[in-house]
Amino acid sequence: MSPAAVRAGNLICEWMEDAGLRTWVHCLGHVHGRVEGTNASDEDIVVDAGIFDGSLGIISMVIAFSDEEGVRFQSTFIGSAAIAGILPVSALQITDKSAVTIQDALKKNSIEEQLRYDPKSVWGYIEIHIEQGPVLEWVGFPLGVVKGIAGQTRLKVTMRGSQGHAGTVSMMRHDPMAAAAEAIVLLESLCKHPQDFLSFDGQCKSYSLESLSTSLVCTVGEISTWPSASNVIPGQVTFTVDLRAIDDMGREAVVCELSNRLYQICDRRSASCTIDHKHDANAVICDSELTSKLKSAAYLGLKRMTGSVQDEVPVLMSGAGHDTMALSHLTKVGMLFVRCRGGISHFPEEHVLDDMMFGHLVWQSWHS
Repeated sequence: MSPAAVRAGNLICEWMEDAGLRTWVHCLGHVHGRVEGTNASDEDIVVDAGIFDGSLGIISMVIAFSDEEGVRFQSTFIGSAAIAGILPVSALQITDKSAVTIQDALKKNSIEEQLRYDPKSVWGYIEIHIEQGPVLEWVGFPLGVVKGIAGQTRLKVTMRGSQGHAGTVSMMRHDPMAAAAEAIVLLESLCKHPQDFLSFDGQCKSYSLESLSTSLVCTVGEISTWPSASNVIPGQVTFTVDLRAIDDMGREAVVCELSNRLYQICDRRSASCTIDHKHDANAVICDSELTSKLKSAAYLGLKRMTGSVQDEVPVLMSGAGHDTMALSHLTKVGMLFVRCRGGISHFPEEHVLDDMMFGHLVWQSWHS
């Protein structure tokens, strides 16, 4: 809903109309193009990203969702959650860094606040996306079928201490920067070795711990300080935490353990700690019938393109979040991954070769 996003939406409308589609914009800025058989992807990108994440799905299908990445308002799937009917009214009051609310941005761009789709109007939802990982390249397949998507939690952690002069305050300080540094290293250890931090109890079962050992990933992607001067002990440090895992119970146990330990670090260093939950999404398992049909269609599409297929089409789990997660509350969902070079994503070097994009053959195989 920034000026650049509006221009991108207008351009997508032009592309759709050039292709003979009827277009309209509503539901938190989603761009629609109507043709027999519809699907979607997101039009927004993360900062300094590549050109295929989201965009590939748009040119393959006919809905461009707004605000999947959560870059401006720090809360992902805003657009698709609204369509699925799971976006609370309070979400319209979420603000960006300039204190502009979602509701304000909608009104500024004259976008209707008509939100939820009628479930009866939707047969199902299929999303095409680059893999954002190396598996398909490793196994030599241009396409894979997704069986499920990891759940994720986003936190905003704020630590406050005593601001002071870098040269005159002794090292017996209440330094939130040191507390944040310790916390970030702790997070890395917790996610590398969850078995060293979690125990088998009512919160984390043995199967959850086993799942965490193979799927848990944690990231601190943003950190800021105040007043942010080289000769000043900061009074406040804020950083983000992105935590993902296939097993929801295990993920919740990690968030609980992390929160407790962050409070302990701050207590020990005489600093305060506030943890805001910015986003929570449970893991999603794709519809088994859709997954089976997509696997068969991908196999036939590849066979038409190459003449022979030696192995089965790979079935993968996704560690990245997708609008599919929100749409699973509205209808049955399925997903296809396209191979990307080196598994690189959310980076300008992201790349997909032309001969990897054979979605049209998949759809032909689907309908045959």
